[in-house]
Amino acid sequence: MQVSVKTVRSPFVKRVGEISGQNLAACYQCGKCSAGCPSADRMVHIPSQFIKLIQLGMEEEVRKSNTPWVCLTCFVCTVRCPKGIDIASIMEAARLVESRENVDRFEVRSWGAALEEKLPPIAVVSCFRKHTAG
Repeated sequence: MQVSVKTVRSPFVKRVGEISGQNLAACYQCGKCSAGCPSADRMVHIPSQFIKLIQLGMEEEVRKSNTPWVCLTCFVCTVRCPKGIDIASIMEAARLVESRENVDRFEVRSWGAALEEKLPPIAVVSCFRKHTAG
């Protein structure tokens, strides 16, 4: 049985759509976003697959996926989308949904002093903003 996006009434799908400001149902899985993604080889689900998981309301799978956390927010996916969907905003929304529930993807104490000395401050700030809820 094929599941239609219109039949999914998940609060999670609604929340991601509201935060991103995007019509999640507009994606028809052409794959152009994934074909141009420079991080796709490091993602559990390529961008088009990730969008499909959200469309189907598969919240647990979305939360387990590393896709929004590996996303570089380079906007290649957004530029390539023939439907004009801002996929980078959807990735950000997926991160925000998790962050708003105070779920951290990164443990600050796991950094060693040697790593801190090698990283530029902007990289540290960027990492904290993207991977922690605080």
